[in-house]
Amino acid sequence: MSYTPPEHIQELLKKLPTTPGVYLHKNKDGVVIYVGKAINLRSRVRSYFHKNVDSIKTQRLRREIADVETIGVDSELEALLLENTLIKKYQPKYNVRLKDDKRYPYIKIHWADPFPKVTVTRRMERDGSRYFGPYTSVWAVHQTLDLLRKIFPYLTCDRVITGKDERACLYYDIKLCNGPCIGAVNQQQYREMIKQLMDFLHGKTEEIVSQLEARMMRAAEMMQFERAAEIRDQLKAIQAIVSKQKVISTANADQDVIAFAREQGDACVQVFFIRYGKLIGREYFLLEGTEGESDEEVLQTFLTQFYDEAAHIPREVLLPHEVSEAMVIEEWLKRKRSTKVTLHVPQRGQKRELVEMAARNAADTLGALRQQWAADRSKHVMAMAELQEALRLPAPPARIECYDISHTQGAQTVGSMVVFVQGVPRKSDYRRFNVQTVSNDDYGAMKEVLMRRFQRYKEAQAGELHDPSQIGKARKETAWAILPDLLIVDGGKGQLATAVEVLRVFGLEGEVPLAGLAKQEEELFVPGQAQPVLLPRRSEGLYLVQRVRDEAHRFANEGHRQRRAKVGITSILDGVAGIGPARRKALLAHFGSLEELRRATEEEIASVPGIPLEVARAVKAQLV
Repeated sequence: MSYTPPEHIQELLKKLPTTPGVYLHKNKDGVVIYVGKAINLRSRVRSYFHKNVDSIKTQRLRREIADVETIGVDSELEALLLENTLIKKYQPKYNVRLKDDKRYPYIKIHWADPFPKVTVTRRMERDGSRYFGPYTSVWAVHQTLDLLRKIFPYLTCDRVITGKDERACLYYDIKLCNGPCIGAVNQQQYREMIKQLMDFLHGKTEEIVSQLEARMMRAAEMMQFERAAEIRDQLKAIQAIVSKQKVISTANADQDVIAFAREQGDACVQVFFIRYGKLIGREYFLLEGTEGESDEEVLQTFLTQFYDEAAHIPREVLLPHEVSEAMVIEEWLKRKRSTKVTLHVPQRGQKRELVEMAARNAADTLGALRQQWAADRSKHVMAMAELQEALRLPAPPARIECYDISHTQGAQTVGSMVVFVQGVPRKSDYRRFNVQTVSNDDYGAMKEVLMRRFQRYKEAQAGELHDPSQIGKARKETAWAILPDLLIVDGGKGQLATAVEVLRVFGLEGEVPLAGLAKQEEELFVPGQAQPVLLPRRSEGLYLVQRVRDEAHRFANEGHRQRRAKVGITSILDGVAGIGPARRKALLAHFGSLEELRRATEEEIASVPGIPLEVARAVKAQLV
């Protein structure tokens, strides 16, 4: 298809540098829709605007390009790193990217603490902790930790460990904590146990098993039969995990095996993790934006995005085929690992069989997921059709908004707005409201929340939310500009009347379909109808309404807990000399909760910008 770029684009193309760098294609609203890298920016960017291009994706992309921004760098490696950073920042719709509504979970060992705890987190920080992951299932992570705790009974409480407490908690009695709080183990013994736990997560199990077997034998010889039985149970728990691990080689191989499958725009990447010659785990990852891209581009993009977040970089990465920027990626991985990393495409032998096995797993996983997606889509379509019929809606409710209120005896009231599109949560459109005008009044709180929501709609319609100088903000505010096909308030007739009143104020009565959901019998009340609508108990429509309601309830409660925690910090800090509004806000922003602030040392508190050491000491004294 012949194409001529707009005049201002043609002028921009004449001034492009010939240096390496990154380019950002933007649409008419200033939104970044594609990020790319180039050895020669002029040559690469101009290629998008040739009269004829083969790629359908490029044809679609350039129809939307209204501006191009370039950023020069000194090398291909810098271009690779910057491209990856910008893709994560902007999530451009035309880029291949990891499908990731939220960060993947990691196991976090708080190694910098005197008595390290083990937690699950979705964010890696440079705080001296050790991380293992990423994993794709937080449920599987917790299941693994439940087993590991039987082997390595680590701390989970928030006590300050002195070894001098009079009594331990219940976890010590049921053998899920080894009691450092009462001095049952000292700091060195506790940290040695946590080190063994980390070795275990790395796949180094034989030495741990040997040590436990020796301890069990010694305990039996000394007639400490209860202790011997405890160790026997630990060995059984280890066997439950190790039995799932497959021995790949006798060598201490440290490898990731990567392969993928693609079908109709969907792509699934399978990663096998081989540590100390054993297959210790496998995870699959989904990619979006792959339509029209080559296999090489899909694989190369996955490598950069996955290893940018990975907690461990292996010595060798086995791939199904070559990637053009292998040397650049190897150099980058070498810097992250601090020793040599090799990208290898095996042609024969055991390594090739591993890649082929990963490819088969990827294809099987993608096939199963596509079947599940098709079934889910069918259920969602059925659910929306049932709601349309039951509530006499003009069309199936593709966009549903649900509102709920949460508070404790009227204090720290929070309202939630959750959004489901085509039966699926759209978390980017969720919003919370800190209620300010009423106290201990659910109807008044709901009125304030809905007034604020539709005031934002009115502003969006008037264009007040689309200041070109605030493009990032405008993108976030698009949720306000769309009216729901169905608005649900949690609470029945009273809350429904409140919603009707608000819509009348904004001239939207009759334009936005409404329903109030009563908790007791799952009844739906609609305006102008005395009797409630009762959806069949096993209908997809009812299941959808329940999911929406439960999500609104969860989101409101979560916001209320966060607000209550901040108020708790504020009330305590108000009594500390040297703490005013600015410093209090800084501490709130940095630590987030009273629990985190209480755990912090004087030095950590003083590391917050604007907090002198003497003030940090005063804060710590107040919290003891």
